[in-house]
Amino acid sequence: MKMEIARDARPQVRTLLFAAALSVVLWFIPYAEILTYPFRIFVTFIHEGGHALAALLTGNTVQSLSVNLNASGETYTTQGGLFSQFFIASAGYMGAMTYGALLLMLIRRSIAARFVLIGSAALILMLTITYGLFSPLLHGVLFDPFTLVAGVLLVLGLIFSARYASPRAASFLTSFLAVQCVLNALFDLKTVLFLSTASNAATDAMNMRNATGIPAIFWALLWTSVAFVILSIALRAYAVKSSKPSQPDLPFEDPTDI
Repeated sequence: MKMEIARDARPQVRTLLFAAALSVVLWFIPYAEILTYPFRIFVTFIHEGGHALAALLTGNTVQSLSVNLNASGETYTTQGGLFSQFFIASAGYMGAMTYGALLLMLIRRSIAARFVLIGSAALILMLTITYGLFSPLLHGVLFDPFTLVAGVLLVLGLIFSARYASPRAASFLTSFLAVQCVLNALFDLKTVLFLSTASNAATDAMNMRNATGIPAIFWALLWTSVAFVILSIALRAYAVKSSKPSQPDLPFEDPTDI
């Protein structure tokens, strides 16, 4: 079975490739992280939101969600059984990767970029207010002011872009957000792989080692493998169509490419 990029996806693929190339180039430019910092904070919110959602789905309670100035984050939840611990620990990296894949699919389905940006703004606002402010207050935990400020600024930026950016600029911004979610998830997993072999730093993989006794490197490799599977599926669904070779012995088959 031959695989090729669908004709109607080619303009979107060019935009996506440009966004990916720009993201990579900015990594190698000194101080360019200032430009990508808001996107990094956005991905951290999505990562921590994945932990929060997994906790809720397994019957646990989210006590607080915070995003730090250095773009790291923490989500505190009640502890359930082994399955819920695995699900919650996995949901950060997988959540960011899945959200990036979801943005790709929404772009591919020709959903207006401004709606995607508004939806993302609503998600960040819900995480900020519900788990960054109300949950800490309800559980007697001090909320993090930076989380509130960063969350509100992100929401305002996304809404402003949805309202005033041109369709082309909004589409590029959505593509750039998708790329940032995917690349940052992979970058973070690379860091977790390193930390799993070189230190006892507190990571999701280390949390799983403490819960199961299985080395942290196993969990880091597992999550990395799943992340690449998610990325592969998303990219194939985003830009690729399949065409079976025509069979001349079946005269009723139309061999033309539609």
